[in-house]
Amino acid sequence: MRQRYKPWADDFLLEHQDLIIQNPTEQKGRWQDLFASKQPLHLEVGTGKGQFLVGMAKQHPDINFIGMEVAKSVVVTAGEKALEAELDNLLLVHADANHLLDYFAQDEISTIYLNFSDPWPKNRHEKRRLTYTAFLKQYEHILQQEGELLFKTDNRGLFEYSLCSFSAFGMLLGEVNLDLHAEEDPLNVMTEYEEKFSAKGHPIYRCKAVFQR
Repeated sequence: MRQRYKPWADDFLLEHQDLIIQNPTEQKGRWQDLFASKQPLHLEVGTGKGQFLVGMAKQHPDINFIGMEVAKSVVVTAGEKALEAELDNLLLVHADANHLLDYFAQDEISTIYLNFSDPWPKNRHEKRRLTYTAFLKQYEHILQQEGELLFKTDNRGLFEYSLCSFSAFGMLLGEVNLDLHAEEDPLNVMTEYEEKFSAKGHPIYRCKAVFQR
């Protein structure tokens, strides 16, 4: 999705370096030092505008959340939401998810969220999908033993591809939900995309998976 250019984005990033981390390689292995309390660390890869992450941080004050987003204009929007919420268990990272091993140490993360990732539907773009094998290898390295990967999408093709990718990698599926909103889940925090697509009657798919070690 094309994002509107924000000419003031660079100034915002400079002003809020304590919230939006620009050099995540410097924090590898010591992310907990940036939070008020040392708690389980959850990572959302592809935070978007931040609605999910802010909602989760409000709902779970006993968890520290990190949201990673590569698009500058988008991470700034998420930063505005985070500032308004005034949460001490939430940080954002302006960085590329292709280099997770440069940012996080082995077993540093408890849970990873992939929400409404770009489906990259063309075969030649398979390696860009966040559930492609190369990404799974990174997730496995930074996730703790029995750490979960939670994946949500409205794209059935991407969901089916991801289930196959998880299985081929040897992951165990703890949940496969083909219509998340068929029954109300009071703990489910929706993203902006989720609200939009579910309002149109689109089914939302979700699965939970763990790596076998």
